[in-house]
Amino acid sequence: MAPRTLATALLACALLTACAATVDNAGRSFQDLVTGMGAPALLLVGEQHDAIAHQRLQRQLIKALGGEHRLAAVVMEMAEQGKSTAGLAPSASEAEVRQALDWSEQTGWPWPVYGPVVMSAVRQGIPVHGGNLPRQAMRSAIQDPSLDQLLSPSSLAQQEEGIRQGHCGLLPDSQIPSMVRVQIARDRTLARTAENLVQPGKTVMLIAGQGHVRRDLGVPVHLPAELSQYIVMARTQAEAEHTGDLPADSTWTTDAPPAKDHCAELKRQLGR
Repeated sequence: MAPRTLATALLACALLTACAATVDNAGRSFQDLVTGMGAPALLLVGEQHDAIAHQRLQRQLIKALGGEHRLAAVVMEMAEQGKSTAGLAPSASEAEVRQALDWSEQTGWPWPVYGPVVMSAVRQGIPVHGGNLPRQAMRSAIQDPSLDQLLSPSSLAQQEEGIRQGHCGLLPDSQIPSMVRVQIARDRTLARTAENLVQPGKTVMLIAGQGHVRRDLGVPVHLPAELSQYIVMARTQAEAEHTGDLPADSTWTTDAPPAKDHCAELKRQLGR
């Protein structure tokens, strides 16, 4: 979906109370979801990036936990580690927020999609932190074989297959190990960012793609075992029907976004 179409849908959604989903496609209520998670030190929320309903869930969670003064911070995959809104007032403009997070369209994360998520936290005085691996650190990650040792052999193989499938089988096998190392480095950076923000009696919320929050091979692998965690995996109805259970504590099932041929787009980008 094009950014303009997404922005229009989000604006329309903001004007409709029905957009604040109280029940997911599996019949689970939002209140049950919030009650069931308790008060973890870290709440990991996985999303499908082009599913508007998943960003809507994130806003609902921020509003619910922030309204109870339970939310210490929000960490997002969509901005780099070291960028933060911590020094801004709740009344800060979107331009000021984007500048603080170094958020531009060139990053590939459309502001019309994620801006409402970010601003819902800022308006409540909750700092938003970038948690992703900085671009300048990617080369060193690719050249770091110690990253391969952070996952079990089976999890490493699963990451490789995930990268292969996620790129529609279009990547040469020689590139996959490097991309897996970057993925592991990103997960470790997200984990360290979130862990450093933990406060007693409060929750840090981490927002990232589904693969990043998987308990078996994502961010949780790089967190201390004693740090209480709760994973909410937002997924579409189609995913629920084809993938079954996911390594998460809870799932939130939504309608799928409009169909899009991601493989055709990737082929275009690769010039094939």
